[in-house]
Amino acid sequence: MEKCIEKYKKLGKNDIDFLINLLGKDRVFVGEDINEDYSHDELGGVSKYPDAMVEVLSAQEVSKIMAYAYKNNIPVVGRGSGTGLVGSSVPIEGGIMINLTKMNNILELDEDNLTLTLEPGVLLMDIGKFVESHDLFYPPDPGEKSATIGGNVSTNAGGMRAVKYGVTRDYVRGLEVVLPNGKILEFGGKIVKNSSGYSMKDLICGSEGTLGIITKIILKLVPLPKKSISLLIPFPDLNRAISTVPKIIKSKAVPTAIEFMQREVILAAEEFLGKKFPDNSSDAYLLLTFDGNSKEQIEADYEKVADICLKEGALDVYITDTDERKESVWSARGAFLEAVKATTTEMDECDVVVPRNRVAEFVKYTNEVQDKFNIRIRSFGHAGDGNLHVYILRDDLSEDEWHKRLSGVFDCLYKKSEELEGAVSGEHGIGYAKKKYIRRQYGEDYIELMRNIKLAFDPKNILNPDKVCE
Repeated sequence: MEKCIEKYKKLGKNDIDFLINLLGKDRVFVGEDINEDYSHDELGGVSKYPDAMVEVLSAQEVSKIMAYAYKNNIPVVGRGSGTGLVGSSVPIEGGIMINLTKMNNILELDEDNLTLTLEPGVLLMDIGKFVESHDLFYPPDPGEKSATIGGNVSTNAGGMRAVKYGVTRDYVRGLEVVLPNGKILEFGGKIVKNSSGYSMKDLICGSEGTLGIITKIILKLVPLPKKSISLLIPFPDLNRAISTVPKIIKSKAVPTAIEFMQREVILAAEEFLGKKFPDNSSDAYLLLTFDGNSKEQIEADYEKVADICLKEGALDVYITDTDERKESVWSARGAFLEAVKATTTEMDECDVVVPRNRVAEFVKYTNEVQDKFNIRIRSFGHAGDGNLHVYILRDDLSEDEWHKRLSGVFDCLYKKSEELEGAVSGEHGIGYAKKKYIRRQYGEDYIELMRNIKLAFDPKNILNPDKVCE
């Protein structure tokens, strides 16, 4: 994409005065008043401060800021909780950061249409608590529960329940979006079917804030399953664990989630949380969840799967059917990222997705890469949908050596994902960090098509520039 004809405008006194007049002094932050957290995301791979960070409370405020920025050629980045891992919300060109976390109201629960209308700053954990109190269920289950729903929609986050229920895009019925020029449009709605032209709603989902700023979301809900049981299944090695997954899927006893983990990550989580995992003696584990409305049906499903696992070499099957056991297992799984992070000085992530029957091959390859580059690599992920989270750990490497080895590791891993007919991102997006790899995988014609879509929405390229396809 061509850059704007003029260089982006750096904010001056008049621009700051405009923001203060619109929002008040208490919601406009400049210079040293901007907290360091707003210069990077969770991994901190790239860092840059905005010229101004503003807190907004309504779509109208966002609209006025965008119209002003568009007129004056000022870059703008939208931000939620900042839990991303690829630099999607980092203001590479400075400009204005619009913090949407205070737009955190649940606006309507429509039990007749099974929809929830809410603002983008509502946290994932709060959505779950709210709808479950009404015997309803929002299935997408990304690991980071402090993420905002706006961020989840912007990255089309998946999570652990995707194997049965799908990803965020599958549960977005409608969106209110502020375009780069300040216009407010609504895409989709409460209707179930819609074949009326291009699906703008689905295009916005996963666009990482490059096409518009989401200010309202209508989510699809489903009835809350009455029963849920998890199985923790140890295996002597990871290859046997993951090789079992296709057989589980073929059994038609479809689990809600199928996670894989290795002993090193479990030990890190135990130390990080200060509490024990039910078992830590095996090299590899599958963690499966089953849900439904009938205890008998769930039992029939998990017994079938348990038998498959034991025939494939599982050492045991632990049934976590109490709240205490479930909490000990799933709290550890939810803490894996932070736990691994706590064991090293710095880390970066390779978030790839491959066909389910190629997961074991990819994980085996990560071990080869670990030996080749003499660098620690830890992985876990969603075995049921082929999404792997591979973390490369810096430890005591020098800055130069770290970046040299990291680049080599990434090149190898992303090439392998292409070789196995996978993709460079399963659920964390492209952002700033992965642009090189998406371009290599899809080729220039594909990228040019994405750039033209970006140009149609944002002809001045002011909204979250330098991301995804640029």
